[in-house]
Amino acid sequence: MAKNPLHCSFCGRSRDEVKILIAGQEGHICENCVEHAREIIDQELVVRDDKTASSFKLTVKKPVEIKKFLDEYVIGQDDAKKVLAVAVYNHYKRLQQKTIDSNNSNDVEIEKSNIIMVGETGTGKTLLAKSIARMLNVPFTIVDATVFTEAGYVGEDVESILTRLLQVCNYDVSAAERGIVYIDEIDKIARKGDNPSITRDVSGEGVQQGMLKLLEGTDVLVPPQGGRKHPEQKLIKINTQNILFICGGAFDGIDKIIARRVQTNTIGFNVDKEQQEVMKKNLLRYVNARDLKAFGLIPELLGRLPVVTQLDPLDALTLRAILTEPRNALVKQYKKLFELEGIQLSIDEEVLDFMVVKAMEYKLGARGLRSICEGILTDAMFELPSSRQTQFTLDMEYAKRKFDKSKLSLLKVA
Repeated sequence: MAKNPLHCSFCGRSRDEVKILIAGQEGHICENCVEHAREIIDQELVVRDDKTASSFKLTVKKPVEIKKFLDEYVIGQDDAKKVLAVAVYNHYKRLQQKTIDSNNSNDVEIEKSNIIMVGETGTGKTLLAKSIARMLNVPFTIVDATVFTEAGYVGEDVESILTRLLQVCNYDVSAAERGIVYIDEIDKIARKGDNPSITRDVSGEGVQQGMLKLLEGTDVLVPPQGGRKHPEQKLIKINTQNILFICGGAFDGIDKIIARRVQTNTIGFNVDKEQQEVMKKNLLRYVNARDLKAFGLIPELLGRLPVVTQLDPLDALTLRAILTEPRNALVKQYKKLFELEGIQLSIDEEVLDFMVVKAMEYKLGARGLRSICEGILTDAMFELPSSRQTQFTLDMEYAKRKFDKSKLSLLKVA
């Protein structure tokens, strides 16, 4: 009686049909089945690793700790920092409460409080958002509201906000559903007047209406690769109920709306002129939802942004501190640039004061400081890397000469 020919115990192929047949205690396996088994193992391990890597472990930081971290990068703006710190901390607590209450029959559900920040250009709105992003253990993304249009028009759909959030957390839907989104330049989608528009306002009021359910909390079908360039892609469903939205904008001209409301132009014998002047210096501190509505944000959108905070205009002392004190201070950045070329840069104190005076004149905020630094130091950064010089001192005479030659000096002071 002939013996059974050797064959693979998995696929049943005989010894003649395969190249290698590996023997075990009670069976055999061919090289094809070994290869398939290896692919299956690799896929399973990758899936598990992705789940582990994208699961954001919540480490609750107290509001005081969050503000202390922000102080290292942003000078001043204590009120805005406190509002952001409390909002982020409460967002952490909401996420943890969901986990705890799933095992209990607690009926109290904490709702999220989306935020809108108002501040002049260069006061640190985007810097605050980026600084918070450095320390968070939840998915965080910054998007620009200027690219959005109504569905069906050239531009991006509102849903692409969540596409960016998905990309940040490696397409882990559960992680994206507890993230934080910073929407920059929210004032650029204001409608053209306080009255409802008669004609189409495809990049203004239409976008605001598209954001309503997104901010409040609903199931949104999100194109994972962006909206219109890949129409064949499968959509991913995301619930936005636990996503915190922070909006920021300059709202240029809103101070006139506030001035009309608080009546800073009152005349008469009983008017406190000193108090009027103090109020005029920083009208943004009196901003509220009514002013934002007059600027062009629709009431339905403002109802979903209940927390309104503002950033103070930068005074001379704050601008002086921005040059030297933060971790990423401008002076430290330029010293590092020269140090990479083997050159030690030193800047006289009076030069720093000169930069602050010019920045105050041009009213460009902290960004104006960088423009002034570039205008003064461009020639030095052009010439010194080719020289053998190891030290460079920026004095008042050199700074004034280079600034007067730069295009910045041609700007008309308002």
